[in-house]
Amino acid sequence: MGDMTNSDFYSKNQRNESSHGGEFGCTMEELRSLMELRGTEAVVKIKETYGDTEAICRRLKTSPVEGLPGTTPDLEKRKQIFGQNFIPPKKPKTFLQLVWEALQDVTLIILEIAAIISLGLSFYHPPGESNEGCATAQGGAEDEGEAEAGWIEGAAILLSVICVVLVTAFNDWSKEKQFRGLQSRIEQEQKFTVVRAGQVVQIPVAEIVVGDIAQVKYGDLLPADGLFIQGNDLKIDESSLTGESDQVRKSVDKDPMLLSGTHVMEGSGRMVVTAVGVNSQTGIIFTLLGAGGEEEEKKDKKGKMQDGNVDASQSKAKQQDGAAAMEMQPLKSAEGGDADDKKKANMHKKEKSVLQGKLTKLAVQIGKAGLVMSAITVIILVLYFTVDTFVVNKKPWLPECTPVYVQYFVKFFIIGVTVLVVAVPEGLPLAVTISLAYSVKKMMKDNNLVRHLDACETMGNATAICSDKTGTLTTNRMTVVQAYVGDVHYKEIPDPSSINAKTMELLVNAIAINSAYTTKILPPEKEGALPRQVGNKTECGLLGFVLDLKQDYEPVRSQMPEEKLYKVYTFNSVRKSMSTVIKLPDESFRMYSKGASEIVLKKCCKILNGAGEPRVFRPRDRDEMVKKVIEPMACDGLRTICVAYRDFPSSPEPDWDNENDILNDLTCICVVGIEDPVRPEVPEAIRKCQRAGITVRMVTGDNINTARAIAIKCGIIHPGEDFLCLEGKEFNRRIRNEKGEIEQERIDKIWPKLRVLARSSPTDKHTLVKGIIDSTHTEQRQVVAVTGDGTNDGPALKKADVGFAMGIAGTDVAKEASDIILTDDNFSSIVKAVMWGRNVYDSISKFLQFQLTVNVVAVIVAFTGACITQDSPLKAVQMLWVNLIMDTFASLALATEPPTETLLLRKPYGRNKPLISRTMMKNILGHAVYQLTLIFTLLFVGEKMFQIDSGRNAPLHSPPSEHYTIIFNTFVMMQLFNEINARKIHGERNVFDGIFRNPIFCTIVLGTFAIQIVIVQFGGKPFSCSPLQLDQWMWCIFIGLGELVWGQVIATIPTSRLKFLKEAGRLTQKEEIPEEELNEDVEEIDHAERELRRGQILWFRGLNRIQTQIEVVNTFKSGASFQGALRRQSSVTSQSQDVANLSSPSRVSLSNALSSPTSLPPAAAGHLSEPLHGFRTQRE
Repeated sequence: MGDMTNSDFYSKNQRNESSHGGEFGCTMEELRSLMELRGTEAVVKIKETYGDTEAICRRLKTSPVEGLPGTTPDLEKRKQIFGQNFIPPKKPKTFLQLVWEALQDVTLIILEIAAIISLGLSFYHPPGESNEGCATAQGGAEDEGEAEAGWIEGAAILLSVICVVLVTAFNDWSKEKQFRGLQSRIEQEQKFTVVRAGQVVQIPVAEIVVGDIAQVKYGDLLPADGLFIQGNDLKIDESSLTGESDQVRKSVDKDPMLLSGTHVMEGSGRMVVTAVGVNSQTGIIFTLLGAGGEEEEKKDKKGKMQDGNVDASQSKAKQQDGAAAMEMQPLKSAEGGDADDKKKANMHKKEKSVLQGKLTKLAVQIGKAGLVMSAITVIILVLYFTVDTFVVNKKPWLPECTPVYVQYFVKFFIIGVTVLVVAVPEGLPLAVTISLAYSVKKMMKDNNLVRHLDACETMGNATAICSDKTGTLTTNRMTVVQAYVGDVHYKEIPDPSSINAKTMELLVNAIAINSAYTTKILPPEKEGALPRQVGNKTECGLLGFVLDLKQDYEPVRSQMPEEKLYKVYTFNSVRKSMSTVIKLPDESFRMYSKGASEIVLKKCCKILNGAGEPRVFRPRDRDEMVKKVIEPMACDGLRTICVAYRDFPSSPEPDWDNENDILNDLTCICVVGIEDPVRPEVPEAIRKCQRAGITVRMVTGDNINTARAIAIKCGIIHPGEDFLCLEGKEFNRRIRNEKGEIEQERIDKIWPKLRVLARSSPTDKHTLVKGIIDSTHTEQRQVVAVTGDGTNDGPALKKADVGFAMGIAGTDVAKEASDIILTDDNFSSIVKAVMWGRNVYDSISKFLQFQLTVNVVAVIVAFTGACITQDSPLKAVQMLWVNLIMDTFASLALATEPPTETLLLRKPYGRNKPLISRTMMKNILGHAVYQLTLIFTLLFVGEKMFQIDSGRNAPLHSPPSEHYTIIFNTFVMMQLFNEINARKIHGERNVFDGIFRNPIFCTIVLGTFAIQIVIVQFGGKPFSCSPLQLDQWMWCIFIGLGELVWGQVIATIPTSRLKFLKEAGRLTQKEEIPEEELNEDVEEIDHAERELRRGQILWFRGLNRIQTQIEVVNTFKSGASFQGALRRQSSVTSQSQDVANLSSPSRVSLSNALSSPTSLPPAAAGHLSEPLHGFRTQRE
């Protein structure tokens, strides 16, 4: 990292610089403050302070032509003084920080409290045991093994919590490490062209030093700040820094400032580097975002940026992960811009993922149920004890007996806590963590690098994907596939012999010379791969055409090197063409031109015929050519490029600045159709998405014909369907009202049918994504995934529920804003992400189904056991084995089920779908009934069935009985076989389907079985087990096998019949927006509005009730019950409409706070007509 102390030293000692052997004529601070000026200010400053850019080069000891000498000591010294071109990444969170974050989970907190209470109580031994005359309630005799083992329960729970926390933290930590690895790999690959010792070399961006002469060209992302020295037509898009979308023209005398992080939109030139790394403009912004912690102090010294605004953003950015807001609104804050934007840019995805929301809710629901159960247990025990002691046996309350009674009460309390502990699913957080971690690991193999864990699961719920075209759906390898040369339209690459030699020579020269010399086609890296295309892809396509014609462009270029080119008109979006003028040997000039065919053909007045001679080309010939050649090409999804030339006499030399006259009277050489082929696997991937209920939309900057053609090839649109293909302009016209404001209602009219958005700007993309996400048009809120590669896609990627950035073609900004990085830039990897996402969801549901069955049974057994026999048949340590070990392993087994293609056959679960569906509830309760029936049968008549001693009411300190061991063993066997049942959650019959594809599952089931044998046969006192005979074992296993048969019975019962089943873990409309998000993000919806909505609903319900009652009264009066009923019906419908209308006046005052319209949530409108009990449940 640039040596900060150094720079501070310099700023202090600027006066005695010479004494410090000031190598260079300007300090880092001076250059840095110079780079903060813009335009004319900067020119004036340079004139006043230095003279001109040449003088700055001299002071920096560099030559504008030769560059730096490039010797190591010189480079090292420059790095020492001016810093390196490297922005230090934000310090990763330490392992302990990650541990602390993992501890914030609700379920874990419930567990910790329960564990601490139970630990504390196990060590509490009150006095007064000796006093015999106090109580006779002998029930619940605990043997001392159990008493000593009391602490195990609490300790084991804490152990499970520690397990979960460490696993979570370790996951996050390794993920972070992986991501950093990828980042550094990407960074090493970035190279930039500089001149050193007169040679043009490509060096890694990090090696650039102050004083380097860098060559910039169309399409570059500038790696450092610098001053423009010379070049032609350089235009820069500085929107990433200033937010202004206009391109800025750079020139030595008007605006020579080139800033890092900006894009070269056209032209080329040279610059001298003046600031690198943390001192460049991008570096300063990254520092503001808290990327480099060490710079904080340094920034305080630099008072220039000290407006409170920046401070706020700093503290905020620190809480956040990633310098994600980097390029969104960077410089506004520095110029005292609006704090708003900064805040928005910094809003990281705060909201909990859908799954986490549902899980937390479920955990709380289960916790509440457990509390109720444990409270009842304690009350019953206390009542039983007091009634038995003081009423039945008429014992007086003696003062010396108080400690004993207290001890009894404490024991009851412990039993209560045990019930609570059994109720809470401790394996749940672990299952979630394991499942996500496993998926993320496997997704790496499927080319998905997941940056935010929850993105993986959100992806399973995705309902819409907005994809780029170039590079994602297509290969981004431009190839010429059709050509019109010498009056012939070739549908494939023509045979070289069929083209006239003169035409061929012109064609090769025109393409080779009139393209950036940095564009090349290199041999493939691997055998059998395609040649590598370097530079501008369209030009690569044309050069490839030259190679396909068995010609070579290298000799032409070496004969006419770049320095000899007389004049270059670079490509830009206005000209839509590029032209290069060269001097021929006879002193005359020739200009080669290429560009979009409709533009260039308008300027042609001749065309080369079959013999290579120019013939007249009239407007009507042109129209015919557009019809016969260009339109057919565009409809095949091709880009058409026209190549032409023009000769000028040597004297008088033409006026090169008068472009209109120069770019005219051209002679057309040929028109080619360039294809960017659709990736072969994309159509299949899109078909899978559509089958899975996901709409794919294409958002591209290409023209609408080409876009439509490619969309048809991909299968995004099918001819004859009802869909929309819009251009950006038309889209904007349709969604804005007269004032030019975007209206949600207008977007809602468009997006359901929109499939292709062509010629769209980044803002259009963001508008579309936001419009779809905020829409209340469908009953489920849409979950939108977006792919993007450019810096300009940043806002859309951040707004989307899941942002995919391209790993190869993507810019750093896009990657920073994304949730998942596609390491192979391929659309079909997105489908894999959907599959994994759905799998995570299903794995967790499977685990829940298993775990809750165990919990329901265990709680009821513990509860009834405690109340009837005052001693749970399942001892604490046994419960622990079942609860902790089996659950932990079960979560491993069920969470690592590999995804299958069948996951893509169902529609996405919405945000409101409960975690535990009715089918699952049926399974849980069904299996619980089976297990409880058998356990209670064994408990009360087991000793008769097996002819053994009863374990009930055994005297104190008796050895473990076979009876209770059989119960424990049976219980475990049933769980084991139920684990196999839990593999299916949608009521499928074949539970063994694909069981061998998951070796982990098989290992765990067999392993648990083996350990169970060991526990029962050799567990002894600690586990309260006594060894069993073989026939008893057989019975236990047989009863366990009954689970599988019973599973089939349950599958036969139709779920629809069981109306009483409730679902659990569902997010209601109201909880869609978590509280904290509301407070931070004013633009979403404010509290008043929300209250108002709720108020409205209640108000309408109230109205409706009164109306209903009045109707009833009237009906009785008139006796015409029929009409009343009819009237009532109509009143309800008219009311739901009133609701919609009424919400608008109430909106007027609030509409400023709210961008989206508030019509009542559909749920509310539905409930209006429901009778009173509906109202109650809604409130609960």
